[in-house]
Amino acid sequence: MIAHLLCILLYNFNTFVILDVYSKLTMFCTTNTLPMDLLLKQGSLKQEVESFCYQIVSESNDQKVGILQREDEQLQPSVSKKSEGELSRVKFMSNSNKITTFSKKPKRRKYDESYLSFGFTYFGNRDAPHAQCVLCKKILSNSSLAPSKLRRHLETKHAAYKDKDISFFKQHLDSPENNKPPTPKIVNTDNESATEASYNVSYHIALSGEAHTIGELLIKPCAKDVVMRMFDEQYSKKIDAVQLSNSTVARRIKDLAADIEEELVCRLKICDGFSLQLDESADVSGLAVLLVFVRYRFNKSIEEDLLLCESLQSNATGEEIFNCINSFMQKHKIEWEKCVDVCSDASRAMDGKIAEAVTLIKYVAPESTSSHCLLYRHALAVKIMPTSLKNVLDQAVQIINYIKARPHQSRLLKILCEEMGAQHTALLLNTEVRWLSRGKVLVRLFELRRELLVFMDSAFRLSDCLTNSSWLLRLAYLADIFTKLNEVNLSMQGKNVTVFTVFDKMSSLLRKLEFWASSVEEENFDCFPTLSDFLTEINSTVDKDICSAIVQHLRGLRSTLLKYFPVTNDNNTWVRNPFTVTVKPVSLVARDYESLIDLTSDSQVKQNFSELSLNDFWSSLIQEYPSIARRAVRVLLPFATMHLCETGFSYYAATKTKYRKRLDAAPHMRIRLSNITPNIKRICDKKTQKHCSH
Repeated sequence: MIAHLLCILLYNFNTFVILDVYSKLTMFCTTNTLPMDLLLKQGSLKQEVESFCYQIVSESNDQKVGILQREDEQLQPSVSKKSEGELSRVKFMSNSNKITTFSKKPKRRKYDESYLSFGFTYFGNRDAPHAQCVLCKKILSNSSLAPSKLRRHLETKHAAYKDKDISFFKQHLDSPENNKPPTPKIVNTDNESATEASYNVSYHIALSGEAHTIGELLIKPCAKDVVMRMFDEQYSKKIDAVQLSNSTVARRIKDLAADIEEELVCRLKICDGFSLQLDESADVSGLAVLLVFVRYRFNKSIEEDLLLCESLQSNATGEEIFNCINSFMQKHKIEWEKCVDVCSDASRAMDGKIAEAVTLIKYVAPESTSSHCLLYRHALAVKIMPTSLKNVLDQAVQIINYIKARPHQSRLLKILCEEMGAQHTALLLNTEVRWLSRGKVLVRLFELRRELLVFMDSAFRLSDCLTNSSWLLRLAYLADIFTKLNEVNLSMQGKNVTVFTVFDKMSSLLRKLEFWASSVEEENFDCFPTLSDFLTEINSTVDKDICSAIVQHLRGLRSTLLKYFPVTNDNNTWVRNPFTVTVKPVSLVARDYESLIDLTSDSQVKQNFSELSLNDFWSSLIQEYPSIARRAVRVLLPFATMHLCETGFSYYAATKTKYRKRLDAAPHMRIRLSNITPNIKRICDKKTQKHCSH
């Protein structure tokens, strides 16, 4: 350590100072009556020696204190004594025989009037200015205030003006356009720009659900080709700096998902309340995947986002589902008391893992209610039908499966349909899982009945059905009624669907069912276009047995829908249209009703009601009418359907395929199913180092 100290002193001081320091250090060791090496091995005395050496160095004010400099930097000729004391310090490390030194602050160059001959003026503080080109207005850093660097910029960027006199640049500087205050433009370095570009491309890869390797194998080469053709090879080489490897894209997607999750958690912490919808399914690798969506008010609208996508590692029980959701809530400190409703595919009368999870959620959130998905109710209600119609439906499915289950038969049917000029060339496969398939399947089968009659082998036991007019009449009716039911089901799907919207659709369907039944009793089939066209084609009428079966089905369907969608006295009708309320609703207290009167008397609010959706209308009134608006938003928060979960599992199946079984799809789902756009600039600012691709 002593030798190291003397080397530093020799580097920064003259010989007389070195001899003076060495003599004082020797006297110090003699006073302690110990050899120098043994003295330095003792911890307490070692610190005393270090402190003594530091004092010697600090007292040397006749020259600058020894500080290790970079070889390419020069010390400033004059420094005030105060700055010398601040910058000149040597730190001794007790755990090693080395001196750790700290360099002073970076040198700040000053502007000289002669720099105008290179076309540069100064920008910012005069003591530590930036260099600004008077021709292109580009602002360079303070370190660029050197004649060689300024000349290089002039010769490379403005070669046509390199021989101009200083008066030319002075005249250009004094022009009216240059007298305007310049707007500084912060330009990212190449590494920063490459990192931001990497995040943007990774974001689009996650949105599309493509494999991570597509960035390096397809996107990057295509980007290079486009830039090379549109610009030149010099710009094309910069594309190589963008990091798009498989592992890099995976990390970028996780960072983007984490930023979206952070934003969502912040919104849930400040919102007044939220509702949940949850469902569980198995993926291609056999894992039980849980999807939970949340609806909450943010700013002046009601938002819907993915709360979590997790795979259940052990048993997929109701308790495990609840623990998964509860751990997320506790981790991010989200209050259960804000939960107002939980929507699922489990009815109150059902026993199962989802029903058990809902019960546990209601235990920790006492103010929360539970609701059964209205799409599931509709799907369950339409399954009931008379035996005669059920037999026709089953036989139609058997005919379809007879052909769809045999690839050779499907190919031959396609050739036959093309030769006969049919509208379609293939049948559709029926499945009970997809509610909307039944109407399309039956319509396609009925439209290809002539082609199937030619194609079907007489040995097949159901081939005679295609020549039976009574069977075809029942099939035409089923195709019509299920098409109408599917249209109603589709109208109830989508984002920001409220309970009011669904019950309006169901009220309309119930009235239509009554009208259809009355029309069939009068032997009027205009409401069923497929059946009506077929009757015109065969020039026949419908038998009484078929009419009675149709009427029975329509009235039975209406009674079943009334069972699943009971008509109740809703005390929240004021939420749907507050301007029709003339008597105080039972659910409102006097103060809230007075606020409702003030609201309905405002002409501007009435105009907004006709222009905005119901969710946005009440959300926009939180500031002006907080009490009544919050009550209305609480009514609108519960989910009416499980549409988001069904859509989410479709995206999940498309992302995690059999070729990507080991993929962690949760970050991808966070990006694809969220309405929040990640803040890429904020993510990049958190990066301490930004590396280019190599």
